[in-house]
Amino acid sequence: MANEIHPTAIVHSDVELGDGITIGPYTIIEKDVKIGDGTTIESAVRIYSGTRIGKNNRIFHGATLGGEPQDLGFNQNIKSFLEIGDENIFRENCTIHRGSKEGNVTRFGNKNYIMGGVHFAHDTQVGNENIIAQNSTIAGHVKIGNKAFISGLVAIHQFARVGDYAMLAGCSKVTKDSPPYSMIDGNPATVIGQNLVGLKRAGFSAEDREKIKHAYKIIYHSGLNFSQAIAKLKEENDPNPYVKNIIEFFETSERGVTDHR
Repeated sequence: MANEIHPTAIVHSDVELGDGITIGPYTIIEKDVKIGDGTTIESAVRIYSGTRIGKNNRIFHGATLGGEPQDLGFNQNIKSFLEIGDENIFRENCTIHRGSKEGNVTRFGNKNYIMGGVHFAHDTQVGNENIIAQNSTIAGHVKIGNKAFISGLVAIHQFARVGDYAMLAGCSKVTKDSPPYSMIDGNPATVIGQNLVGLKRAGFSAEDREKIKHAYKIIYHSGLNFSQAIAKLKEENDPNPYVKNIIEFFETSERGVTDHR
């Protein structure tokens, strides 16, 4: 299938294009960019060098992908990257910066839905099928798992993590790791419960939801500190994969995990 490139778009001769790509008016794509089959790029989009985009993505008006990190120590002479998987949607005016050090990568998986005005700083790592709502701000080196829901105007501190299926309420100030399957709210943000409705909608069985609820009851309501609670969960030796994911998340936290309200 032929590509459709508007005559006012500026596409460097070094850009590697797949098939069936649409590029709208006044879009600028620099050299050393790769774009996969079936991707649609609307008007006035700016795509910088070092950006790699997979198949069947949709990039809406005014988005800026792969720009220089907002890092005072960034060396303009180094080569870093932005890598985007397949079937993602980036709505109007979102901004994503590439890695901050030689060879570093800001990375997105597949089927993420990024709403208008969302900012991703350098070196962020985003998994699959996340929804991130209007005007949220994701600082450098943040890691977001899979199928999380981040509401509008959320601010996430650098190096923090968001676990699988976590739901972050609007305007939350997130300074620590948000554990998987949880609901987060507040300034500063705290855990207010488990995302049980979201898990039910996602097809989690009643047994799995109870296992998750039990694990968090031990972590947040047993009077134990996090280390003691995780040790107790490991003693139970439950093979449930979601419980194991919770244990691994707490054990690998570097910033600390968000407390319960």
